[in-house]
Amino acid sequence: MTELSNFRRIAAADSYLCIVATARADSSMQASLVTAGVMVDPRSGDEVVAFVAAGGARKLVNLRARPWATVVARSGWQWEAVEGKTELIGPDDPAAGFDAERLRTLLREVFVAAGGTHDDWDAYDAAMVNERRVVVFVRPARAYSNG
Repeated sequence: MTELSNFRRIAAADSYLCIVATARADSSMQASLVTAGVMVDPRSGDEVVAFVAAGGARKLVNLRARPWATVVARSGWQWEAVEGKTELIGPDDPAAGFDAERLRTLLREVFVAAGGTHDDWDAYDAAMVNERRVVVFVRPARAYSNG
């Protein structure tokens, strides 16, 4: 298992803003900004990098076809990249043990792991359903940094 403590520290230092890169069908890379954090996968008990993506996001199209991503956290000149196989859990990506209620709480858990707080969780839940939000777990195969 790849150690994620450096990723966690660096991500936290810059509001958990991270770049995620996925591969397009033509092998070129697609990159986008997400908020990502480290959390324990509720099924395996392993630490993963996790973020939430909007249901229509291009990164989800890429990940459904090629389930591998690189997530980079940076703060100042420090950075840490984590690469690994991905798993999607959402309304269009069902997973055993994750009915609508469990998905609702998982989306909250990922949001909190990525530094999020909310004053109105009901409004948050409604937005997640409306946007068909998907949890993305990146299972770390390797991590590397400049430091």
